[in-house]
Amino acid sequence: MSTETYTVTGMTCDHCSRSVRAEVSAVAGVTAVDVDLATGKVTVTSEQPVDDDEIRGAVEEAGYTLAS
Repeated sequence: MSTETYTVTGMTCDHCSRSVRAEVSAVAGVTAVDVDLATGKVTVTSEQPVDDDEIRGAVEEAGYTLAS
């Protein structure tokens, strides 16, 4: 198992966090996604390490930005 935490900017409501959770959950190998709306932290658990670019793409598909 692998766990990584990212910071997502632009989320302001529950709909935002649900959108990010849905897109990131669709990335191959991801088994769990926890979104903390207050801090913008997104914790991704996966079977194997996931490429950061895949997570970035999923977050952008949801309409938000992965902080550098």
